[in-house]
Amino acid sequence: MKLTDFFIKRPVFAAVVNLIIFAAGYEAVQSLHVREYPRSDIAVISITTAYLGASANLVGSYITAPIERVVSSAEGIDYIDSTSTEGLSTVKLHLQLNQNPNAILSQIQTKLAEIRNQMPPEAENSLIE
Repeated sequence: MKLTDFFIKRPVFAAVVNLIIFAAGYEAVQSLHVREYPRSDIAVISITTAYLGASANLVGSYITAPIERVVSSAEGIDYIDSTSTEGLSTVKLHLQLNQNPNAILSQIQTKLAEIRNQMPPEAENSLIE
């Protein structure tokens, strides 16, 4: 006797088995601890430097490029995004997950202090957030 013949001859038993399987599946789904949007803290450090009166090309070559060069060697950085506009340089450091942002911020501040004398004197001090 095949399994299908067994259930065809006993439709009530087949319905009960289906209900048990459905109830077990429903209970399993309800007990899963899944969030629709998992919590992730994506840390970003922003370095903004004003160089008033300078063109975007000058800002890019004298402010943005040196900052990118020194901060790229810091550990824990996923990628760097920078923008040079007229009179303003913005460099955003996107940190890797599970990194200590305060430790990386300390590294960045130290590295920026080292290259401050290489930047034009008209450039303002970098604002790090």
